Amino acid sequence: MKTQDTTQTKPNIHLENHDYKNLKKFVLAGGGTGGHIYPAIGIAQALQRINSEVDLVFIGGNDRLEATLIPQHGFQFLPITVEGFPRSLTWRWLPVIIKVCNGLLQSLKYLKQLKPDVVIGTGGYVSGPVLFAAWLLDIPIAIQEQNVSPGLTNSILARWAIAAYLALPQQSQRFPEHIVQVTGNPIRPGITEYPREEITYRKYKLNPNRKTVFVMGGSQGSQAVNEAMINASPLIAKFTQKIIPESDCEDVMTNDSSTAIPIQIIHQTGKANIEDIKASYTENCIPHHVQPYFDNVEEIYSIADIMICRAGGMTVSEITACGIPAIFIPLPAAVGNNQVDNAQSVANAGAAIVLQQELLTPEILADNLFHIFTNNDIYQQMKSASKNLGHPMASQTIAESIYRLAS
Repeated sequence: MKTQDTTQTKPNIHLENHDYKNLKKFVLAGGGTGGHIYPAIGIAQALQRINSEVDLVFIGGNDRLEATLIPQHGFQFLPITVEGFPRSLTWRWLPVIIKVCNGLLQSLKYLKQLKPDVVIGTGGYVSGPVLFAAWLLDIPIAIQEQNVSPGLTNSILARWAIAAYLALPQQSQRFPEHIVQVTGNPIRPGITEYPREEITYRKYKLNPNRKTVFVMGGSQGSQAVNEAMINASPLIAKFTQKIIPESDCEDVMTNDSSTAIPIQIIHQTGKANIEDIKASYTENCIPHHVQPYFDNVEEIYSIADIMICRAGGMTVSEITACGIPAIFIPLPAAVGNNQVDNAQSVANAGAAIVLQQELLTPEILADNLFHIFTNNDIYQQMKSASKNLGHPMASQTIAESIYRLAS
C-alpha cells in the first residue's frame, strides 16, 4: 500500500514564493451528478488561483453531465466509457464490466500521455477507472468526499490514496486517519462574499424587515419538500404578521400579535409544482418569491435567515459556510442514506433540526419553524453553530495541499 502522511499539511498557507519553473499537471475525475462535478471544478479553479499556468485536465463519462459542464467552465475534457454497477448481482453486470474495463484502458492511455503529478477524484463511479489507472501507473491519487458517509468508489479507492479531503468529520473510520483532512467541501468563493443588502430584497420584491425563509429542494427541486410547504402554508400564515397591507391580506394577523413573526418565503421549486406553490402562498397571504432555479444562489443565501432544505453534501457546505440555521428534510432514498447522515451531523453540532420525510406533517414543520424564530437565544445559537461548522476556504485549503503533494 502506498501512503503518505498528510496530517502536517496546514490550511490557508500562501504559496506566492513557490517555485513554478516546473509547471504542475493535475488530472481531475468525478461526475455523474453535479454533487461530484462542482467540487472538482472548485478545486481546479483554486489551483488556477495558486498558479494561473497550471495544467488541468478532466476525465469523465462520455455521455454524462460532466461532458457538458466541464467544457462550459473552460477546462479540457477527455471522455471515457463508464457505467455504474447495479446494486444486485444480475446478468446486467456483464455489459457494465466490459464498459468499466474499456474505461480503465482509456484512462491508462490518457494518463501515460499526460503524466500528471497528482490525480484527484471527487467521487462517483466515473472516478473509479481513472484513479485505479493512476495507482497502477504509480501516480499519487487524492480523493475528496462530499458526505459524512462516503460513496462506494471513494471507500474502495481510499486504500491507495495519499490524501482524503472530507467535508465533515468521519462518524466511523472509513478512511485511514493518516490521510484524512477535514476541509469542508469546495464551494465557490462568491457564496460567502455576497453582502446582505437592501437592493437584493428589492430585486426579489421582498421586505428587509421580514424574516426570510429559503426553501430549496436541490437543483432539480423536490416534490416532497414542495408539497410539505403547500400543506404547511395555512399554518405558517396563521403566525405570519402583516407589516404593511398587501392586496387582500390586510386581515391576516394572529389573535396574539406578540407571537406573530414577520415571515416571507423565497422558494426554489424545480420545474414541478411551481404554480401550485405560488397559488398556495398567495391564497394564504404569505409574501413570497418563487422560481424554478436561482442562478445566483449566493444572492439568496445573503438574505436567508433560515433554510428548509434537503441535506446533500454541497448544500450542507454552502449553508454552513454562510452560517444559516437549517430545517433539514433529508432524502430518504439517497444512496447509502448520505443525506440523513449529513443532516444528523449538522444537527448534532446544534446548527439544524432534522425532520424525517416519512413522518413529516404540516404541524411539525410549522411548529419547528416558529420554535426557532420565536426564541432568539436558540436562533443565535444555531446560527453560531452553523458558522463554526462552515469551511468557506475549503477550495483553497484543498488546492494548496494538492499542490504540495505534487512538489
